[in-house]
Amino acid sequence: MDRIRIRWLAVILVAALVVVAWAGMECRRAPGPAARRLPQATQPTGLIRQAAVAGLFYPKDPRTLSATVDALLAEARPPAKENVRALICPHAGYEYSGPTAAFGYKLLAGRDVRTVILLAPTHYAELIGAYIPQVSGYATPLGTVRISPKAAALAQAKCFAGAGRWRVHRPDWWRLSPQTIPAFGEDTPDTWEHSGEVQVPFLQKVLGDFELIPVIVGQVDAKDLADAIEPQLDETTVVVASSDLSHYHTYDQAQAKDHACVEAICNLDIAQATLQEACGRTPILTVMHLAGRRGWQPTLLDCRSSGDTTGDKGQVVGYASIAFCATERTAPMNAPTTAPENLSDSERKFLLDLARRTVRQAVTAGDLPKVDRSGLSNRLAKPTGCFVTLTQGGRLRGCIGHILPQRPLAEAVVDTARSAALDDPRFPPVTPAELGELHIEISVLTVPQGLAFSSPQDLTRKLRPGRDGVILKIGPRMATYLPQVWEQLPGTEEFLSNLAQKAGCPANAWKGSGVEVQVYQVEAFEEERR
Repeated sequence: MDRIRIRWLAVILVAALVVVAWAGMECRRAPGPAARRLPQATQPTGLIRQAAVAGLFYPKDPRTLSATVDALLAEARPPAKENVRALICPHAGYEYSGPTAAFGYKLLAGRDVRTVILLAPTHYAELIGAYIPQVSGYATPLGTVRISPKAAALAQAKCFAGAGRWRVHRPDWWRLSPQTIPAFGEDTPDTWEHSGEVQVPFLQKVLGDFELIPVIVGQVDAKDLADAIEPQLDETTVVVASSDLSHYHTYDQAQAKDHACVEAICNLDIAQATLQEACGRTPILTVMHLAGRRGWQPTLLDCRSSGDTTGDKGQVVGYASIAFCATERTAPMNAPTTAPENLSDSERKFLLDLARRTVRQAVTAGDLPKVDRSGLSNRLAKPTGCFVTLTQGGRLRGCIGHILPQRPLAEAVVDTARSAALDDPRFPPVTPAELGELHIEISVLTVPQGLAFSSPQDLTRKLRPGRDGVILKIGPRMATYLPQVWEQLPGTEEFLSNLAQKAGCPANAWKGSGVEVQVYQVEAFEEERR
C-alpha cells in the first residue's frame, strides 16, 4: 500500500513540474466561473497590483531578478536606433524569451521615456473589449511603478470600460504553487495575467522612473484601440505590444510560420498580419495601425524560439523583438526620399554571385549558402530592403522582396533569391533545367517614406515616373511596384490603376478615400547578358 501511495505521489509531482515548466513557455486556459460585467472605469483606488508570476516566469528574489535582467541586457546587441516609439516583445519565462525581449528594451536605456502604454493580451480572462486595472501602482520584486494619470482618461474610450463582459480562468499553476501567489481578493482580468507583468522588470531596469498605462486586451478591434491610444502619444511615450509568435510546432514549422509573421509586421501588411499565429495579435495590429498613421518604421531586432534557448526542438514557441522608430524624414509624411547609397562594383558582384549560388543550391540541393557576417562590408551588413527579379528569355520568371529593412543586405538577398525561385505564387518553382536560362537583377531599396497628397490629381503630380517605387495601401490591402515597372506603365494613372488591381481592388480605387501612398527609390543592377 505504501508503495502505491509513493508511486501516485511521484506521478502527481512530475505532473506539477511539467505544468509549471509549460507555464513559463506559454500558458493555457483552465475552466473558470460564469461571466461578469466590468464596473465602469473610475479614478485609481489607491490599490497596488501585486506580482502574480514572480518565482514562476522570472525570479522572485529582487537581487536575483536584477542580476538576471542585467545579464540579458548585456548580452543583447541590437542595431543602433533612434526615436523608438513602439516595441513588440515576447512574454514567456525569462529563460525562454528573455534574450529576445532584451533586444528591444536595450534600445530604451538612457532615453527620455516618461510613459509606457503596455498592451497585454489576456490568457486567463474571456474579456469583451479592453481593460485598465483600477490601481495606483504596479508592483514587481524591483519595486512599484506609478500608474499614469492618463490611464483614467484612456479608460473612457468606447473599447474600454463598463460594457465589457468577462470570465476569469485561473491558471493551472495557481493550484500547484499557491505559496508563490499573494492574496488578491476578487479576481479581475489582470489578476493572473503574465503577459504584461513580465515586461515591467525590463522597463524598470532600463528606464528607472516612469509611469505605466497597463492595458489588458481582450476581444477588441485593433483599429478602435489605436484610435483610443493615439491622442495619448507624445515624444516621451512608448507603446509596448506583448506577444509571442507561433505555439507548439516543430522547430522547422515554427521557423516558417514566424518568418511569415515577422515579414507581415515589418511590411506593415495588416491583412497578412491578421492571419498569423500570435497570441498578442491584437496588440501587434494596434501598433501597426499607429505605425502606418505616424510614419514609424519597423525593424526586426531578434527572432528565435524556445528551441534555440533551451535546445528542445520538439514543440516550440516563437519569439520576436521588433522596434518601430520615427525619423525626421518619415514623421512629416510629405517628402520623397533621396537616392540610395550606391554600392561599390565589388559589392554588387558579391551580391549577384550570392543570388546566383542561392538559386542554384535552393533548386538542386534544397539548401542555402551560408553568409559570414564577420566578413561583410558595412553596407552589406546593414539591414536593407531588397528585391530579386528572375527573368527567362526576357520574361518575368519570379520576383520577391522585402520592402522594409529586416536583416543584413547580404542575408536579405539570400532569402529573396530563394523565394523568387521557389515561392512566387504566379509561377511554378524553378527547375534545374532552367538554371542556365535565368537572368538575375537585384534592387536595393531606400526606406519607404509617406507621401502626402490632397487629391488624386495632386498624387499624380507628385509621383516621379521612372524614379519612385510606390506602395499603395487601400484599406487593409497593399501592393507595390518597383520603379522599373514605369517602363511598362509610363502613364501615372495607368500605373496606379494597375497597382490597385494588383492589391485586389477595382482599378479606380486609388482615387477613393482611405488611400495611403509611400514611395522609395532603388539601386538596381543585374548580371551581364549572356
